[in-house]
Amino acid sequence: MPGLTPTTFWFLRHGETDWNAQGLSQGRTDIPLNQVGLAQARRAARTLAALPIATIVASPLKRAQRTAEIAAQALGLPLTLDPDLQEVNFGEQEGLPMGDWYDDWIAGTYTPKGAETFAELRARTVRGINAALVHPGPVLVVAHGALFRALRMEAGLEANVRTPNALPLLMDPPKAGEAAWTITPAVLAAEE
Repeated sequence: MPGLTPTTFWFLRHGETDWNAQGLSQGRTDIPLNQVGLAQARRAARTLAALPIATIVASPLKRAQRTAEIAAQALGLPLTLDPDLQEVNFGEQEGLPMGDWYDDWIAGTYTPKGAETFAELRARTVRGINAALVHPGPVLVVAHGALFRALRMEAGLEANVRTPNALPLLMDPPKAGEAAWTITPAVLAAEE
């Protein structure tokens, strides 16, 4: 499998949804942002507006697309959607409470019935990120939490780390002699 293109970019997980707030697995279930998520997306957009972003590519699922639309409006940029950036298909786990099965799923020893394997998600994530990085940069990728776990693993980092909603993260490729990418959270704009 080809690795990530070694190019600096920004990653943004979508704002909060009701299922996020309830601790439920969303996967491909197309849950919209809630009021908190909309406020988070607006705050992230104010933060991103101060950054030199040239291209925005997002998942077409409502929660990511709406987050990206708010950022695109603040930046005065068009938005490109890529189905490879969709959240993982969690199969029978969608709509159920997040469980303790993530480690086994990431390790490849368990996959929920009807779900994508972590290896499949990882390959799709690399394909989607690399396709985004063909565009003029810096690029902002707006996507999902489990997809970011696959990105973390591909970046040489611990995979099973929860990513905050709507926090812009700068992804820097490894420097000479280093194995892992560096992730630097942006300092969020003040609340309105």
